[in-house]
Amino acid sequence: MDIELARTFLEIARSGSFIAAAERLHVTQTAITARVQNLESQLDCRLFVRNRAGARLTANGEAFVSYATQLVQTWEAARRDLPLPQGLHHVLHLGGEVSLCNPLMLSWVRQLRAELPDHAIRAQVGDARQLVEQVELGVLDAALVYLPAYQAGLQVEELLEEKLVMIRSVANPEPYVYIDWGEAFRRQHDAALPERARAGLSFNLGPLALQYILDSGGAGYFRSRVVQRYLELGILERVPRVPEFSYPTYLVYSRERDSADLQQAFAVLREVIRRDHDWSQRWDPLI
Repeated sequence: MDIELARTFLEIARSGSFIAAAERLHVTQTAITARVQNLESQLDCRLFVRNRAGARLTANGEAFVSYATQLVQTWEAARRDLPLPQGLHHVLHLGGEVSLCNPLMLSWVRQLRAELPDHAIRAQVGDARQLVEQVELGVLDAALVYLPAYQAGLQVEELLEEKLVMIRSVANPEPYVYIDWGEAFRRQHDAALPERARAGLSFNLGPLALQYILDSGGAGYFRSRVVQRYLELGILERVPRVPEFSYPTYLVYSRERDSADLQQAFAVLREVIRRDHDWSQRWDPLI
């Protein structure tokens, strides 16, 4: 199937109009109509219902959205990757959540470059839902996430069990800073500490919140590995008699697309985790 047909379908679905899709794709409305007719003929079903308000997806059209998205994303990934650079014979597409990009993702990529020099590596950062969808679609080979979606065909493995612990600045322990570690954390945190559920200062990115506390003071929940070195240096201290929360890291990949190359990459990842227990020093060049 022509990739332009899939692109045209998705543009109409997004804009809700043949006219708007034609303007955005810089083609005539007649061309848009012809593409849709061609696509519907190939699929043997109707994808849109047109009316004065624009174009609405049929049930078949709704079902085709994920397929069209996969077609376009896979084609664009192929265009980015090929031809492979001189001397490289394989390519790995890896993803990770923002809070896992440094140092875990960074250390993994660095070690892969050292141990698998004939592999091209494409690393990207995103939110868990987006990453898992891309693994499912085949755009990514594997992803590192905190809260995976369990779906048919996906292999989900727990890589490490980490805790979220409350720490505070020794020099200036106030205010309490709320860090949003996801839905499960919000639910458990607000039930256990209702008086702290509505903080005056909040972040949705742990490293940013940690830097704030290091610079300006405060207290909040952080991953135990990330704050370990600061605790040892006496810059931060654990807050006593407060709950701790589980925060494991998972590896997600497609069982159907599993390969020897992927398993070799996963072995490198597990070795990185095994030998590297302190991540705090990676955030601040001064320690």
